[in-house]
Amino acid sequence: MSDDHVKIFDTTLRDGEQAPGFSMATGAKLIIARALRDLNVDIIEAGFAAASPGDAAAVRAVAEKIEGPRICSLARLNGADIDAAGRALEPAKSKRIHTFIGTSPLHREAKLKLTKGEILARISDLVAHAKSICDDVEFSPEDAIRTERDYLIETVQAAIEAGATTINIPDTVGYTTPEEITDLFRFLRANAPGGSDVTFSTHCHDDLGMAVANSLAAVRGGARQIECAINGIGERAGNCSLEEAVMALATRKDFFRVSTQIETPKIFAASVALARVTHNPIPRNKAIVGKNAFAHEAGIHQHGVLADKRTYEIMDAEAVGMPSNSIVLGKHSGKHALRSRIEALELSATPERLDELFVKFKRLADAQREVTDADVVRLVTGSNKRPGRAGPWRLRRVELRVELDEDTPPYARIGLEHENGARQTVTCEGEGPFDAAFNAVCAIAGVEGRILTLDIHHVAGAEDGIVRAEALVEIGDQEFLGTVREIDVAHAAVGAFVVAVNQAIADSKVAAA
Repeated sequence: MSDDHVKIFDTTLRDGEQAPGFSMATGAKLIIARALRDLNVDIIEAGFAAASPGDAAAVRAVAEKIEGPRICSLARLNGADIDAAGRALEPAKSKRIHTFIGTSPLHREAKLKLTKGEILARISDLVAHAKSICDDVEFSPEDAIRTERDYLIETVQAAIEAGATTINIPDTVGYTTPEEITDLFRFLRANAPGGSDVTFSTHCHDDLGMAVANSLAAVRGGARQIECAINGIGERAGNCSLEEAVMALATRKDFFRVSTQIETPKIFAASVALARVTHNPIPRNKAIVGKNAFAHEAGIHQHGVLADKRTYEIMDAEAVGMPSNSIVLGKHSGKHALRSRIEALELSATPERLDELFVKFKRLADAQREVTDADVVRLVTGSNKRPGRAGPWRLRRVELRVELDEDTPPYARIGLEHENGARQTVTCEGEGPFDAAFNAVCAIAGVEGRILTLDIHHVAGAEDGIVRAEALVEIGDQEFLGTVREIDVAHAAVGAFVVAVNQAIADSKVAAA
């Protein structure tokens, strides 16, 4: 591999999964492993085989079923852990054992109760043992950033002499700075005996919000492997975010002069897959994959993007697999954005009429956070339906059930009323109660769709409801957003589905029964 190639070592399934709230069963891990394979990451750290029988089984399942990336298991620097990693990795066509031991004064004295010499002896013996099991061995001196530099050189040398092919320098507690880590990698590459024969790797945590910056700075210092995780998940504040590091290298290749082999159009799909299996939604303002990453509400920005999106976008949304840039209509939006949305909806308005509509639009935007396509249709056509509720269907009944019997799937009984007075009630099954409810809403409305995201939040002190639900659904080849406030979680979630379906019907882009 050329010196301008930076390997992407993904640890979503190991360090990422260790974070509270992100634990994954084997099936979920396989979903993410397939997404990582499609991304074309170089290495998948599938887990910590010695941690539990379940973790060992998950590592083995990934090793058996995922081809392409090298499959890795973490192991503490002891024989039992290394042997467990080797057994779990047996089915993999391409494999790596990643072993580590603390080297900083704090880890030596407070945690390990070992001297410098005892640690060096372990590195020599046990890295060699790992090498006898697996040709590809990675060694990490844990808490390397707070390890004395002269001793860090000794640990790196011992690992290289024992057969390690990758030396990872972890900022275990997110303590370093970009300038410091660049200097450290330059120092190690210049002074570690045998350093020119191995790959130096960086593993940064986000405790001070600098994991991505530090990882990129390490690359500037000579690191040619970045350890990272989808959506930046990981211990405490998380790891270096895969999507942010990869797109920084791709977007600023003129500066970094290196590249990865990541299939960037697959990034968004991987991010969404992780959010779904861990039930942790992507924050709206998340760089690269957040809902707002390519969205614009401010009038000045909207005017610029409509003229040439390069005015306010440094990368294409399509480059990471997201829909094209989104003009969000809100109280900061200008007349250019409103006119563009009216035209996109295949409606029209004279300049004089547009001036009148813009005044009404601003009033509506002040009253609600976002102005939807259905709201624009209502403004232009003169419909007097309640804002956010345009469309024929109203929610009348919600019944969600999950039986204790595992053989009985979750189901929902949903009742809707049409604006012509007709009422329909349908019972549907689903993977979960909300999925079942959405299936029922679609069955009544006569549309086909799927849930992309469902966010439910408690609204403290709200006068018009204490639960806010926002559902993004795909109907046909379009996406629709439904937002409601209710006093009940179930009614809020299902109500958001109904609003989204109504918007699809009002937009005249989906045939409704």
